[in-house]
Amino acid sequence: MIEQSIFLEGIDPIEIYGANNLNLNKIKEFFPKLKIVARGDELKVNGDTDEIKVFMDKFNLILKHFHKYNSLTEKMVEKIIFEDTAMVEQFYEGADSVLIFGNNGKSIKARNAHQIELIEKIVENDLIFAIGPAGTGKTYIAIALAIRALRKKIVRKIILSRPAVEAEEKLGFLPGDLKDKLDPYLQPLYDALRDMIPARKLEEFIKEGIIQIAPLAYMRGRTLGNAFVILDEAQNTTPNQMKMFLTRMGEGSKFVITGDVTQIDLPSRIKSGLVESMKILKTIKGIATINFDQKDIIRHDLVREIVNAYSKVESKE
Repeated sequence: MIEQSIFLEGIDPIEIYGANNLNLNKIKEFFPKLKIVARGDELKVNGDTDEIKVFMDKFNLILKHFHKYNSLTEKMVEKIIFEDTAMVEQFYEGADSVLIFGNNGKSIKARNAHQIELIEKIVENDLIFAIGPAGTGKTYIAIALAIRALRKKIVRKIILSRPAVEAEEKLGFLPGDLKDKLDPYLQPLYDALRDMIPARKLEEFIKEGIIQIAPLAYMRGRTLGNAFVILDEAQNTTPNQMKMFLTRMGEGSKFVITGDVTQIDLPSRIKSGLVESMKILKTIKGIATINFDQKDIIRHDLVREIVNAYSKVESKE
C-alpha cells in the first residue's frame, strides 16, 4: 500500500471536483479499491501501486482536458475514466497539428477556426452537426478525422452516407443499373478518400467493408457500432430519414452530420430533417453544433464571393 498526493496548483478545486463533488464521486466510483480524500487543493490517494498508476494516468488526462478547454463536465469525466486511456489521448492530439498524411505525403490539417473547433469537439461529443456553406471543408476534415481514428484503431470501420436527392435532375434519366445511378451522388466522398488513401488500399478497405459508402436509405435496420459515421448533405434528409439515421448509433461510435441549410433540394412541402433535428436535439448533452460561415471558405476565392452574393439576394427576398 502506498500514498500519493496531487496538488491542484493554480486551479480552483471545485473546477475539478465538480459542484457537490459530482466529478470526484465519479472518479471514486471507478476506483473502489482506492481511498481518495480531497482536502482543498490536495488530493490524497491510498492503495495498491498498480491501481494508483492507472488512477494517475486517468487523472492526468482529466487535468489535461481542463487546461486545454478551461472546463470540465461530469460527462467528460465519465468519458475519460470509463473509456480506454490510449483512445482518449489519441483524440487529444493537437487540433492545430497534422491530422493525417494523405497521398504523396500531403499533410492534412485544420485550415480555419471552425475546422479546429470540429477537431476539438469530437473529443467530448459523440454526435456533431457541422453546418455551413459549400467550400468550408467540413466534410473533408470529418473524413480526415475518420481516417485518423481508423488508423489508430479507435474505430473499426468508417461509414459515409448521403441522401440520394436530385438537384433538379432525375435518377431515372441516368444510365446504368442502380449502383451506376447512385454513385454520382456519392462521388464527393470518394474524391476525399482518394486524396487521403492510396487507390489500392482504398479498394481493399471497401472490399473488406472497413470503409462503406452508401446512400442513406441503405442504413435502415442497421446498428452502427465502433464506427466513425459521416452523413453528408444532410439538409436533404426528411425528418423520418434523419430520425432513422440518428437511431442507428451503436456503442463506440462517432457521428458527424454535415449540411448546408441554404441548399435544400427537397420539394418545398417537405421539411428538412437536418433543420428539424437541430431544434429537437439542441439541449442534449454529448451533441455539439458547429456553424461554419463564409469566412471559412477555403476553395477558390470566387466561391466566397459567390456565396456572399447569393446570401445578400436571399436575405432581401
